[in-house]
Formats: sequence, structure tokens, C-alpha cells
Amino acid sequence: MITLDLASARKVLAAQPFSVLVGARLMAFEPGRAVLALDIREDLKQQNGFMHGGVLAYAADNAITFAAGTKLGAEVLTSGVTISYMRPASGATLEAEASVTYAGRRQAVCRCDLVAVSEDGARSLVAVAQGSVLSVA
Repeated sequence: MITLDLASARKVLAAQPFSVLVGARLMAFEPGRAVLALDIREDLKQQNGFMHGGVLAYAADNAITFAAGTKLGAEVLTSGVTISYMRPASGATLEAEASVTYAGRRQAVCRCDLVAVSEDGARSLVAVAQGSVLSVA
């Protein structure tokens, strides 16, 4: 099993064209946990001025996969994600914090909290997600 450290995981993220497009940053990558962040930019919003739900789903999916990778190794793929939106995401930054709730030899299940952070640092939980990730190694 190939394991990664934060610097190596950031290289994996940088090799994902869509992640580069949205400006995603890997803030934490440690056993059982990963945090992905991206700026809430105008070009990532929907018509009402809130971050598009598809961008939130992307952030959850990627954070979940990175968190699972800390347990399963670097060669993993998402097998399913569900997300529940609780309130519109607005502010300065979106953080997707994923943690492993179960890890077997070939599969992990993770939870992800999506938090909008305002300019003054106030945090608001905007969505929660759960996903399954499989080892492909």
C-alpha cells in the first residue's frame, strides 16, 4: 500500500485539473482526517449569489476520498456520496472536513462537514455528506 504525507497529497490534488480550476487547497491530511478548502468566488456561485451545490458536492467528495486514502492508501476511488444541504453557503471560504468512520481492508466510509467561513472568521455548517471509498490497488 502506498501511503502519502501532506506534501505528497497536495501534489495529488494539484494533478487534478478540476481541483486546480476551483482553487482547492488541502489544509490537513492526517490519519483518518482531511480538510479541503476553497475560496467562495463569484464564478463558483449560482444565480442567487450562493456557492453552487455542485461545488459543495465536489468538495465533500474529494475531502472524503483524501480522508479514506489515509487509511486505505493512495490508490482509491469514491464509490458513492450523499449530501444534505442545510443552508446556503456564503462568506469567504468553504471548508470540507472529512473523517473516517469505518475502514476495512478495501473500503472506508467517511463523514464530511461543509462549513462556510465568513471574513470575520464566523463559521456556519452548510451541508453534511457521507461517502464510501474503495481501494483499487
